[in-house]
Formats: sequence, structure tokens, C-alpha cells
Amino acid sequence: MSRLPQHIVCLSTETVEVLYLLGEEARIAGISGFTTHPPRARKEKPKVSGFSSAKIERILAVEPDLVLAFSDLQGEIARDLVKAGVAVHVFNHRSVDGILAMIETVGRLVGAEARALALVAELEQSIAAMRAAGDARAARLGRRPRVYFEEWNDPLITGIRWVSELIGIAGGEDCFGELSVHPNAKERILADASVVIPRAPDLIIGSWCGKHFQPGHVSSRPGWDAIPAVRNAQVHEIKSAILLAPGPAAIREGLPAIAACLDRLAG
Repeated sequence: MSRLPQHIVCLSTETVEVLYLLGEEARIAGISGFTTHPPRARKEKPKVSGFSSAKIERILAVEPDLVLAFSDLQGEIARDLVKAGVAVHVFNHRSVDGILAMIETVGRLVGAEARALALVAELEQSIAAMRAAGDARAARLGRRPRVYFEEWNDPLITGIRWVSELIGIAGGEDCFGELSVHPNAKERILADASVVIPRAPDLIIGSWCGKHFQPGHVSSRPGWDAIPAVRNAQVHEIKSAILLAPGPAAIREGLPAIAACLDRLAG
């Protein structure tokens, strides 16, 4: 009898994505209702939790032998599951390297280490190629364009670490990169919308978690007409499902999407 977990519940989308990419989706017994990658998972797997909230009995009903969770946001769920006797692994990755490490760990947990390492090598090659293209893009533009990335609008939140790093790989510079050291979103709240104006971003990218980004709403903020990105109509959306989950999709889809936004800037 295999000692590897056979009934895994994934409380965040990135571990679902990894298990599918490793060909180990048969082990998934339940997912979060906020799962986005791959889209087929929402049709194939029972939804047994939210993201930051869950009814423990719904999770226990699928008889998991392992639950994969993410960060302190799911800390209370993890605590209750541990009390119920369930094995729980809580990831807390916030960087591009952390995403790669998470993939390796998931692979080891399910006995698919070789496939996980191959996936990581593939992503590393993509990152290296995008970094070289980013350096060439910056050289072509004569600068590293300043990018303001907005993950939430009320209050304004920015500086999420893996996105900040992806902006750098693509050849840009995160206007609020200094905030990326803070894992907690509350520590990355901007005091007032006016603080963005002197940072003079060349490009604004929005990924509002769980709702559509509204470029017109952003551009009409008081004083923002002085921002180069607003003056030049360089205010764009990248879907939050692509960028705001620290998983392979952020690298595979999010990084090229950032690069495409940067390519819209005039040289």
C-alpha cells in the first residue's frame, strides 16, 4: 500500500494547478471555490471551501489524508483541521523562487519529484529568456519603465512581491518595490492616492482581486492626469486570476502579459 497521500484537499488554486501539471490530479479530493487554474478543475473536483473561510465538516467529508493550505490567511482553517487529526502542509511562498520551491515540495509530497524538477527547469528557462528580453526591452526604451501595479483599489494596495519581481524580469521597475518586503497586504496600503503621482509611473497595471479592473476609474482620480501612464493611455488590466496567485500561471501567463504591456510603451 502506498504511503503517499491519495485524497488531497487544496485550499488555494496554485497547488491544484501544480498537481494537474504533474499529472497527479487524480489525488485531488477537493478544492477551493476560488480555484481558477486549470479551469477544468472547477468542473471535475468538489468545491469544499472558500479561501479564508471554510466549514471544516465539508472538508472532512471527502476524507483527506493531506490538506495543502496557504499562509496565515488560512491559519485558522489549518488549525481546526490539525485538531481534527488531518495532516496539513501550509505554504507561505511570496516570491518567484518561492513559487519554484513550492512546486518542488508538492512534487515530493506526491512522489513526483522528477516531474516537478522538470517543470521547475522549464519555468526557469522561461524566466531566463524573459529576463534577457526584458533587458533588451529596457535598452531599447533607454530606461526601465516605472510601473505602478494595483492589486486593490479601496484602499489602494500595491507592491506584492512576486509581481514586483516579475515586473523587474520583464524589464520594468516597480514604483513601490520597497513595499514588497511586506507579506501582509495591510502593510502595503498606500496612505492616499496622491502618493502615486510623484512616482510618475510610465505604465499602470491593475489586477483587482475578484473583480474587473476599471481603467477609467483609475485615470479619473484627482491629480492623476499628471501621471505619464494616464496621459499616454497606458493603463491596462491583467486578470487577477493570472497574477494574484503565486503559482505557475503567474510565470507562464502573467510574465508575458506584463511584457506585452511594456511593449505598448513608445521607445
